[in-house]
Amino acid sequence: MTRQVRLFLVDDHPLVRDGLRARLESVAWIHVVGEAGSGAQALALMDAAAPDLLLMDVGMKDMNGLELAAQILQRPSPPHIVMLSMYDNPEYVQQALQLGARGYVLKDAPSAQIVAAIEAVSAGGVFLSPAVSRWPARAAEARPLLTPREAEILAALGRGESSKQMARALGLSVRTVEAHRQSIKRRLSIDSLAELIRYAVEHTGSQGRHEA
Repeated sequence: MTRQVRLFLVDDHPLVRDGLRARLESVAWIHVVGEAGSGAQALALMDAAAPDLLLMDVGMKDMNGLELAAQILQRPSPPHIVMLSMYDNPEYVQQALQLGARGYVLKDAPSAQIVAAIEAVSAGGVFLSPAVSRWPARAAEARPLLTPREAEILAALGRGESSKQMARALGLSVRTVEAHRQSIKRRLSIDSLAELIRYAVEHTGSQGRHEA
C-alpha cells in the first residue's frame, strides 16, 4: 500500500480486539484509529475517528455485525467494511455482500489473510476467505435474502434451539421469534416446521435436538 489506511475495530471480546490491534499495528500502512466493544459504541465513536475501513465481528450481542453494517452503509460516504466471523455459512456471506460489505474473513484465518483483505478492500476490491468464496453466487441464486435477524433465527433453528431459547439469547419475546419464523417460511416458500428445520440444518451446517 502506498497510503495509510485508517482502521476501526469492532468486536465485543476485548482479547480479540487487543490481538487484532497488536497484529495490525505492526503493518506500516495500517493505522488503528479506534475500537468499539458493541454496535452502539461503534456508532457513537466512529464519526470522530473518521476511519477508512471498519473490521467488525458478525456475532456481537447487542447488535450483530450485519445489523451494524446496514446502519453504517446507509450513511453518506460510509467507510469500507470487512466482516470478521466464526461463521462460514452462505446466509451470512450473502447478506454481508448484499448489504455492501467488501470483505468477509473467518476468525480462524491466518492473520496475513486479514491484512490481505484490508489491503484489497482499501484498494477498491473485494476479498473473501477461500473457505467461503464458493458460497455467495450459489447462495444468491438459490435462496431469497433473509434479514440479519432472520438469519440468526435460522442458524439457531439449525442448532436445535427452541423458540424460548432463541428469545432468551436474542433478547426478544417468544411471540417475536415465532413471527420471524413465520416470515422465514414465507420467504423460503416452506409450509411446515419440519421442513423449515430440515432446511436450517442443511444450510447452516449445524444440527441439534429440535423442539418446537
